[in-house]
Amino acid sequence: MPPPPEPPVVFAHWERFVGWLLQRTEKFPKRMAFTFRSRIDGLALDVVERLVEARYQKDRQGPLMRINLDLEKLRLLLRLAHEQRALDPKSLAYACAELDSAGRMIGGWLRYQQPMPR
Repeated sequence: MPPPPEPPVVFAHWERFVGWLLQRTEKFPKRMAFTFRSRIDGLALDVVERLVEARYQKDRQGPLMRINLDLEKLRLLLRLAHEQRALDPKSLAYACAELDSAGRMIGGWLRYQQPMPR
């Protein structure tokens, strides 16, 4: 029996990033716990769920498009958290670079799913 296919690279990338992100949001001030922290953590975990959906569904386009939308929401929330001084500039730069990298991987996966023109 052949071994199961390896998960897409974006799985490992996102898992590492979410671990890093949860450590940062945990340190947000208490006044931001129910606004920025819960929303940022929730969106990051939504991406995890959508990655699993995309891996196991025949039609992957829907979950992958939602992931792209979630990544854009995360970018905005992280910038706002930075403006509120909950996230330092170095962490914001790292997070944005990781989100861009994940976005490129998802974009490649989306392009791979589209039928080739004849």
